[in-house]
Amino acid sequence: MNHLNKILIKGAREHNLKNIDLEIPRDSLVVITGLSGSGKSSLAFDTIYAEGQRRYIESLSAYARQFLGVLEKPDVDLIEGLSPAISIEQKSTHGNPRSTVGTVTEIYDYLRLLFARVGKVHCYNCGKPVEKQTSEQIIDTILSEYNEKRIVIFAPVIRGRKGHYKELFQDILSDGFIRVRVDGEIHELHDSFKVDRYKTHDIEIVVDRIKVTDNSRSRVSESVEVALNYGEGNLIINDGGKDRVFSRNFSCMECGIGFAELAPNSFSFNSPYGSCPDCDGLGEKKRIRS
Repeated sequence: MNHLNKILIKGAREHNLKNIDLEIPRDSLVVITGLSGSGKSSLAFDTIYAEGQRRYIESLSAYARQFLGVLEKPDVDLIEGLSPAISIEQKSTHGNPRSTVGTVTEIYDYLRLLFARVGKVHCYNCGKPVEKQTSEQIIDTILSEYNEKRIVIFAPVIRGRKGHYKELFQDILSDGFIRVRVDGEIHELHDSFKVDRYKTHDIEIVVDRIKVTDNSRSRVSESVEVALNYGEGNLIINDGGKDRVFSRNFSCMECGIGFAELAPNSFSFNSPYGSCPDCDGLGEKKRIRS
């Protein structure tokens, strides 16, 4: 067993420990037992935990350390293989379901902040990543990835809904657009244009057809802004192959599901923004049996 798989302790003399040496396997549940006064707490809390916490605090900035205080080094010759440690005070609990190892040690607060800052949102329906971009990011991506290609810019206005949409097509036509894509097929608009009201449709306005070049930024920018405006923050690019969706919103275009931006309270079972709507974050539901 190498040092990466164990905690190595040599010459532990904290309190009533008598210069002991031992190895503790990592990634295992280890229980320290013994008679009262044999040094269980001196080993677990005053030596192993104290040194792990001391090393963790030393890794922080001088600014952060001034708020945490200085921990004294335990009386031990050598400790290797330590990680940042947590400890839970031995006391009676009242069985509160909101009280966990994470909340008692306050690790929970750090994890909520970590997940809110680096977490990646995926749609719970289709599993695809949910992202948002600024208009400038979308324009830059189009100019770089579609350079010297002919593309069509679409503004999605209807996703997976039934209706004949005659009034919608008249409004689109009156706004100066002459083509729409309905269920994957492009159609020329006219005054009486409509679709089968009993079928589910995807409808997109054809905003522009353009060959992307180094000199086309102005036109691409204008068309992107128009498409995002009509598509309520979403647009679709097609270069003759597969569609690519761009969104200024935090939503899944495939499923039409909107998501709130990640924040620490998104992961809090004490907050309505993060708790399960079924059990209110308690992990259990109370029902009256008939």
